[in-house]
Amino acid sequence: MTSTPYTVADVMTTEVVAVTPDTGFKDIAGAMERWKVTALPVIEGEGRVVGVVSEADLLPKEEYHEHRPGLIEQMRRLGDTAKAGSTRAEDLMTAPAVTIRPDATLPQAARLMAERRVKRLPVVDADGTLKGIVSRADLLKVFLRTDEDLTAEIRRSVVERLFPLSHGTVTVTVSHGIATLTGQVRDAALIPLAARLAQSVEGVVDVRCRLREAGSGDGPAP
Repeated sequence: MTSTPYTVADVMTTEVVAVTPDTGFKDIAGAMERWKVTALPVIEGEGRVVGVVSEADLLPKEEYHEHRPGLIEQMRRLGDTAKAGSTRAEDLMTAPAVTIRPDATLPQAARLMAERRVKRLPVVDADGTLKGIVSRADLLKVFLRTDEDLTAEIRRSVVERLFPLSHGTVTVTVSHGIATLTGQVRDAALIPLAARLAQSVEGVVDVRCRLREAGSGDGPAP
């Protein structure tokens, strides 16, 4: 009923800094500092993503330098110890990478980030080729839509479609992302659906539905 949901392709960053499996430790750390990112996709060949190297993957080396663990501790932390002795991306990276497709919806991306506890996702096509990267901040871009834009979409994609005969009596206002629907409509059964659909519009923070059935208030709907 509503317009097409925003997808990862709508908000992702297409200019992505990436490294190859042979990229050295210092070059990785330098790229993170230069581009102010906390993780880098690792690509090979024509851009196929094979892993992700993050600050968390680099930190064991710093910790290892400060406090060389004893033999027992080394055995307990074999993975971190191995990374502490690594110098190339292919040994430091986390693989396989957690990726997402460009046509995934923003809720799908947010859910995947939460489930896998990552802050950004490489965006890949069907062949696993890097197309962009999407971060938590990117997912919030929809909330930067103007109140006027949200008002127009709610009226067009919710009110006019649900209430083709009585939409003229419905007023839609949006302030700071909070939508308010007031007025009278012919079919009261559709009022809860109108509230849900308005809430589903990308960028809407909350919905206050004050619609009433025609005849229950102060005048009939046309």
